[in-house]
Amino acid sequence: MIKVFIADDHAIIREGLKKILKEESDIIVAGEAQDGVDVLEKIQKADFECDVMLLDMNMPGRSGIDLLSDLKIVKPELHILVLSKHPEDKFALRTLKAGAVGYLWKDAALDELVIAIRKISTKGRYLSIALAEYMAFDFVPEKDALPHVQLSNREREIMFMLAEGKKVNDIANELVLRNCLKNNVYIN
Repeated sequence: MIKVFIADDHAIIREGLKKILKEESDIIVAGEAQDGVDVLEKIQKADFECDVMLLDMNMPGRSGIDLLSDLKIVKPELHILVLSKHPEDKFALRTLKAGAVGYLWKDAALDELVIAIRKISTKGRYLSIALAEYMAFDFVPEKDALPHVQLSNREREIMFMLAEGKKVNDIANELVLRNCLKNNVYIN
């Protein structure tokens, strides 16, 4: 039996996924979470058990690459299939580099979701045909990419904070604090 954990902030999406997966005789939903903080709390419980996590990249609180990185620190063996509204060619590579073992656009066919879950549960990886073709034939090498595409995850995070109007000192303080919390370093 494949145990799936669903992490999505939309109740309708979670219910829809549960209904889809209930139709499969070899898949059960082992739990769910509605935001990044909830996900982190639940996976740290002693009784947490799942084979595949379906992870929405846009949830309130902790989300995106940061959440994915935190999950891989807390549970490195966790097999994460990212479900995203963002087209695969824009964000898939970043999520795979951050530790996801699959990426699926939310517009994908329902049977593709089940195929991806089964593949990932056997310690495989999943890429849609469109993403595999993009990576094989259309991917622009980093040296030829636009400058903002070449940014690391941390540099992109800082760019977005600057775009939000945050001051440099506030960004530095926030990033130092987050880094300390991630590494269990406590500041007095």
